[in-house]
Amino acid sequence: MANTLKLEIVTPDAKVFSDDVDMVTLPGIEGELGVFPNHVPLMTQLVSGEIAVRKGGQDFFLAVGDGFVEIAGERVAVLTDMAIKADDIDEAKAEEARKRAEARLSEKLSDEDMALVTAAMAHSVAQLNVKRRRK
Repeated sequence: MANTLKLEIVTPDAKVFSDDVDMVTLPGIEGELGVFPNHVPLMTQLVSGEIAVRKGGQDFFLAVGDGFVEIAGERVAVLTDMAIKADDIDEAKAEEARKRAEARLSEKLSDEDMALVTAAMAHSVAQLNVKRRRK
């Protein structure tokens, strides 16, 4: 039995994270999901929020958008539309994006535009929450 998980986090732009980790906590559709080695196979929806990764007694954090998580054997694959390490989050830019999205939500928008603005709002809020919790 393995003592680690292979965690891979992929966005449409890049592989953001790929490493062996001790455990990972994910924001699932039905709440927070903790994954340790030997977890049962599972596929679930990921919601915007924070991923916490523990490796060698240290914790690392990422802001993520909506997506999917597949747990199979000793591998956790996260497919998401956004993933940013906490240290790489620019708080000022995230706050500006949140304000822009909030302003657009008061406009009359098509269903497609509403979905895009709502996703932008979720992304910026996730980034702000992760960055502000880690100060």
